[in-house]
Amino acid sequence: MTDKVIDSPLNGGLCYVTPLNETKNSYFCFSTGFKTNDLMVEGEFDFDTYEETLPELYKDIKQVDDSKRVWYPATMNIQDKGTVFANGTSKDNWRWAGVLAVEVSEEEKGKFKIPGTKEFYTHKTDIKTLKNFPQVDFIEALDYIGFFKTN
Repeated sequence: MTDKVIDSPLNGGLCYVTPLNETKNSYFCFSTGFKTNDLMVEGEFDFDTYEETLPELYKDIKQVDDSKRVWYPATMNIQDKGTVFANGTSKDNWRWAGVLAVEVSEEEKGKFKIPGTKEFYTHKTDIKTLKNFPQVDFIEALDYIGFFKTN
């Protein structure tokens, strides 16, 4: 079982496939920013329970491919770089957004405890750095937060 890249079932772009087990896979479409897996099939999965904690926007813009897999927008959060997420009010009015992470100041260090640990976060979201990108520019939003930088 190895990861592979395929043509996206959503738009033919770049889709990263990761095995979940011997027969099921997880899919991440880098060209659209949506994700799914072989368990999330219409008529076979409890979407009502899954969607209970999702933002309304994520429910509104989900997509279904020809195999009846349901795809949702991804939220990418990299603690020391930033977050990319779908941002908007409806399926007709949304964009990708990127927001950068900044180091927690010395004065704030004790305020951001990691739940369930004795450790503290070293970075926090700086909402002043919020930048919106068109729906077709998920990759640009990832680049904005430094997702592709290795250092």
